[in-house]
Amino acid sequence: MKDLIAHQVVSYLEDRGVEYVFGLCGHTNIALLSALEKSSVHFVNTRHEQIAAHAADGYARAKKTTSVVLSHLGPGMSNAATGVANAALDCIPMVVIIGDIPSHYYGKHPHQEVNLHADGAQSEMYRPFCKRVWRVESPELFPEILEKAFQLAESGQPGPVAIDVPMDIFSKEVEVERFARVKKNTRNLSKPSLDEDVAKEIVTRMVEAKKPLLYVGGGIILADAAEELQAFVDHTNIPVAHSLMGKGALPDDHPFTLGMSGFWGTQYINDSCRTADYILGLGTRFKEADCSSWYPEFTFDIPGTSKLIHIDIDSSEIGRNYPVEIGAVADLKQALKVLTKVAKQLYPQGIQRPELKQEIANYRAEFKSSNSTMEQSDAYPMMPERILADVRAVLPRDAIITTDVGWNKNGVGQQFPIYTPGSIQIPGGYATMGFGAPAALGAKLACPDKVVIALIGDGGFGQNPAVLATAAYEKIPVVWVVMNNNAFGTIAGLEKAHYGTTFGTIFPEPTDFAAIAKAYGVEGISIQSAAEFKPALEKAIASNKPTVIDVRMINNPVPTTGHWNILDIYSPGKKVSHVSTD
Repeated sequence: MKDLIAHQVVSYLEDRGVEYVFGLCGHTNIALLSALEKSSVHFVNTRHEQIAAHAADGYARAKKTTSVVLSHLGPGMSNAATGVANAALDCIPMVVIIGDIPSHYYGKHPHQEVNLHADGAQSEMYRPFCKRVWRVESPELFPEILEKAFQLAESGQPGPVAIDVPMDIFSKEVEVERFARVKKNTRNLSKPSLDEDVAKEIVTRMVEAKKPLLYVGGGIILADAAEELQAFVDHTNIPVAHSLMGKGALPDDHPFTLGMSGFWGTQYINDSCRTADYILGLGTRFKEADCSSWYPEFTFDIPGTSKLIHIDIDSSEIGRNYPVEIGAVADLKQALKVLTKVAKQLYPQGIQRPELKQEIANYRAEFKSSNSTMEQSDAYPMMPERILADVRAVLPRDAIITTDVGWNKNGVGQQFPIYTPGSIQIPGGYATMGFGAPAALGAKLACPDKVVIALIGDGGFGQNPAVLATAAYEKIPVVWVVMNNNAFGTIAGLEKAHYGTTFGTIFPEPTDFAAIAKAYGVEGISIQSAAEFKPALEKAIASNKPTVIDVRMINNPVPTTGHWNILDIYSPGKKVSHVSTD
């Protein structure tokens, strides 16, 4: 029996449990759209492909599954590229299906084909960041490619893959048995664990160290290993510092959570990382911002002061930035189970560190006290610390927060407690402005029973305000808190500090985002005083409607004791910080 490729692709997605396809129409993908019309798979129609990719990214993170994006060729796929690249650098599994020109017109430069330097190779623009890019040359190959795509996106270090489909392929017939055969393949692959002898060596070195430290990254969240991490920490009482992407891997109120390291890290956390004698890195790349541009005097001194043990699912990450004494390729969920098992065998009573526990508690109290004046300030425009404190006070512990870039990302990483692993979504590796607003849509679709808040700047929200059209049409009750400082604030501070000007970073007039929300049919609230904000947020959450809260904010830089090499590029030898002095 034969059927159209488009119908069989949709049937495959249904069988795989795909709930949503995020995308935008185009003449190359309408055959697939028509097949989706009567499907259980819901098509989330967006007004821009970058919105689709970021929403799919947020969905995949919250649902812990592979998301699907549907794009048109040419400008469609180039629009989506930013969002797909963001997912790639944060290791988010995604399958991108791209409609292409008819196969019989390759190289003839038909409508919207990109072929100036290579005929029929427009999908090559995805190759630098996708795990693999396929072009479907015949309908018979489609089932096998589709199955490989999902398996590759989910295995090893996760990430996006792309399938480039000539539009005529969607409309061709194929034997149904070809799709039926791949549906019989397992959906779950067994993942590599850690050898017990290696685990014993790791546990022994860490427990016998004078100042051991666990340094965890986003790999813990990707491996769904937060519970296993906490079990290991509870038994060994080894303190935990984390990268930006590792925030929330261990709850921020756990007695042995230190916090975020690097450029936006505090002195205590950076000193704890720098002076540790043994560090066990778990699911982290030791990236530049997390490591103060790898300057040994600021965050990590490896191999000077510290010796490193590193476990990751991807062997290429081990030893990339720091030399390791022990390197192990393993799934972190499996590895931590073995490490905890071995730790309980070797040290059945567990390890107690009461002095360190008290030291961490004292640090937290001191840091909280240092921010208390700003957190309680009635100034308007509001202090960003007050905004974060009021948001945290209102939200339940398991609420999902999405951020963008600037104060809302850096300040949240440093000062905003996260209590539930996986409940914070940050554009890490690509640091994409415009991520937070659409990612919240995907997160809410993935977890409809949870409160979802986007903490974003006016620069980030202004990237793609058309996200509100999708929210209104789909009735997705996200609350966007726009921390509006009328500028690309972080860059304005850098330019002012180093060059004495803010040219190109300040907006001529404030934007009324509440009015924009209303124009899209979404609730819009413009805050006029600090006292209004918290009640407005409570009301917005209770309404269960998509709502934009526009709150004016003072451009008060995030304090930091870390370092970033860009400061030396701007002002070599002058020790100028990122904070303007006037």
